[in-house]
Amino acid sequence: MNTEKDKIQEEGKEENSSLTAQKAPERDENNKAGKRKSTGQNPVARFFIILFKYLRIIFRPLFKLFRFFFQSLFIICVLALIASIAVGVTVIYPKYEEFSQQAVEIVAESDLDTFRLQESSYIYDNQGDVIAKLTKDEDSTYLPYEEIPEDAINAFIAIEDRTFWENSGFDLKGIIRVGLNYFRTEGEEVHGASTITQQLVRNRFLTREVSIERKAKEILIAMEMTKKYSKKQIMEFYVNDISFANTYYGLEAAAEGYFGKTAKELTLSQIAYLCAIPNSPTYYNPYRHPENALKRRNKILGDMHDLGYITDEDYEEALTEEIVIEKADYEFRNYETTYAIDCAVRYLMKDNGFEFQYGFTAYDEYNAYKDKYEQAYSQARDQLYTGGYQIYTSLDPEKQSFLQSTIDQVLTFDENVADNGIYALQGAATVIDNSSGKVVAIVGGRTQEADTYNLNRAFQSFRQPGSSIKPIIVYAPALENGYTSQSTVKNINVDDAKKKGADVSKLPGNTMTLRQAVEQSKNGVAWWLYNEITPQVGMSYLTKMRFDNIVPDDYYLASSLGGFTYGATTEEMAGAYAALANGGMYRDPTCIMTMLDRNGIDVYKNSGESQVYEKNTAAVMVDILKGVVKKGTAKGMGWSGNIEAAGKTGTTNNSKDGWFCGMTPYYTMSVWVGYDQPKTLSSLWGSTYPASIWKQAMSHFVEGLEAASFPEPGKEEGQKTISGGNSAYLPGRDDSELLADNYTVGNYRQDHSLADQAQALINQMAAADPDTKQSLYNQAKSLIDQIYGNTLSRQMNETLNAAMSGG
Repeated sequence: MNTEKDKIQEEGKEENSSLTAQKAPERDENNKAGKRKSTGQNPVARFFIILFKYLRIIFRPLFKLFRFFFQSLFIICVLALIASIAVGVTVIYPKYEEFSQQAVEIVAESDLDTFRLQESSYIYDNQGDVIAKLTKDEDSTYLPYEEIPEDAINAFIAIEDRTFWENSGFDLKGIIRVGLNYFRTEGEEVHGASTITQQLVRNRFLTREVSIERKAKEILIAMEMTKKYSKKQIMEFYVNDISFANTYYGLEAAAEGYFGKTAKELTLSQIAYLCAIPNSPTYYNPYRHPENALKRRNKILGDMHDLGYITDEDYEEALTEEIVIEKADYEFRNYETTYAIDCAVRYLMKDNGFEFQYGFTAYDEYNAYKDKYEQAYSQARDQLYTGGYQIYTSLDPEKQSFLQSTIDQVLTFDENVADNGIYALQGAATVIDNSSGKVVAIVGGRTQEADTYNLNRAFQSFRQPGSSIKPIIVYAPALENGYTSQSTVKNINVDDAKKKGADVSKLPGNTMTLRQAVEQSKNGVAWWLYNEITPQVGMSYLTKMRFDNIVPDDYYLASSLGGFTYGATTEEMAGAYAALANGGMYRDPTCIMTMLDRNGIDVYKNSGESQVYEKNTAAVMVDILKGVVKKGTAKGMGWSGNIEAAGKTGTTNNSKDGWFCGMTPYYTMSVWVGYDQPKTLSSLWGSTYPASIWKQAMSHFVEGLEAASFPEPGKEEGQKTISGGNSAYLPGRDDSELLADNYTVGNYRQDHSLADQAQALINQMAAADPDTKQSLYNQAKSLIDQIYGNTLSRQMNETLNAAMSGG
């Protein structure tokens, strides 16, 4: 059986082998066909299939990384959302509740008179008498809605708030834009997106502070406004409330001021021009920047045309119409009033958060600051004119009158007028009470039967101060940087010092004491000493005080002689000299004593004092300046009496500006005389007309007061001096006395002092070892090389060489 079974199995295997053999050619054919099919596939497609395969291999880890990153980002966003909700619940919502309640109360307390109320501000002198009323006289210029030109309404809507008729007081899209800008600029930019209602709210109810909080209050109050007042009422309030620059408030006042006609008489082009101004009254000021206002007028006309408010014909006609502005006479005609306004405006700027800056080392920063300053000044001025303030000042009418008459009388010799009909030769002065630091009198020009008060030169004209700046930025700083009143200093030739490549410190010159240099107003000493302490150090004292126009080009040696780009005002100079009289303590000049708001609350706070100069430095400097009056350049004015006086003359190149800045223990006063358009006046020196005005006015101010002297200075600690100056040589003779051409007693003393020091080293050389001897030789040689006199220098070199060779 097994044999049979095996046989059957063997036959099965053979059959299978036969079948396999038959199928093999079929598989071969199929494989060949498959290869033919594969070989016939599109090569481009095959390339991308392979590329995709490898890209998947390469980028699979990166895809995993991206997935992890987005998962993490999602988790972070969720956590941030949770944190934001927490902050919103704990911080933002309570603020929202607080501001919302304030908004409800503010609007609830308002009525129609709130937006029509006459809120004049008044300025008083130190006797309590009114010297100015600042008002915009709304009662006579207020326009009911029905009398507002339709074109004006449409113009404001087109350019300021296109959703005015529909919005609830704010524009959500605009707010989102502002929010994004705020975070994009890290808080630098928070302007924009204010609807007409918001602008009205800001002008009437809020301060000029720029912040997210104020914007939130603005929105909430605006929302409440739309609940209480109709859109027509809000538009009426807005048109009558906004500033059109140059003290014009409301469309009617602007129409009369700029075009000499009522609002209803304005053309479309004139209306669009006026509607351009409120967006930025400083930038679009028709008097100062008419071209800016004209460009915005064109944009407004274009927007009105796009919105269908005006026809093609209206648009083209208005676009080509010439705008002619009438410039009215300035409202105020007395110098004390314009100064008081400036003081009040500057204080409101500070109160609104504006940061004053002084001393710029880059023009980009300076120009950017000036733009911000003008904008903030315009806003604060508007606030003053509409805020209902009662401003009490330190201005003394008797002193003011006497100072004015003194300037008029001293300058009567020249009655020539400029092309504008104003006296060509002018003067200005500022007087500060040393006990309070307040300005008590300020005159900005000569009295004249004409429109002479447009410019208050006392605080608005920046002129080269000449030598009167030396005590402020050269000598007082030098006293704090190692020098004393008796330090020997060098009077170099300034023309040589100005030459390209000149080494100022090594230039020759006569020597004298620092005190003598101030008394005689030696320019060479000031230049040399300023080079020693450096302009950066000297100017740093100036910028600690309020000098408004210090620019990068002022940080050079020429400023030691008053050579500034713009210059200084009498108010600024009086403030600096008053700091010396006040023990080095600076107080920002102002005439504001009290400032009551519309609720009778005193909002004024003194700016405080800052120690610019050390107390003894100030005392020494004043003591030196006493010598200027007694025996120096101001001796000729003949000050006498039992009240001490100290001061400094100043004269610019070619006698274009003359100054005298000085003080008594009671008052500090600075005086400037010159032409508005600088030109030479041969008889003008600091010691002539300026000193004469100062003496006459100061004598009157201190008449009848008790005898007074300045504090005696303490011991001076400085050690710096030019080597020499030993008075043992030629005793009793003045350092400035000439012994020969370009060689003074001071030079002689300096040379012999150097020779004495060198001789002491030479005497040690005989007993010294070779190395020490060489060192002593080098030290002595260095001293001898500084000797100015040729004969003594030759003698000392011979002695030194003999000592070296003999040992």
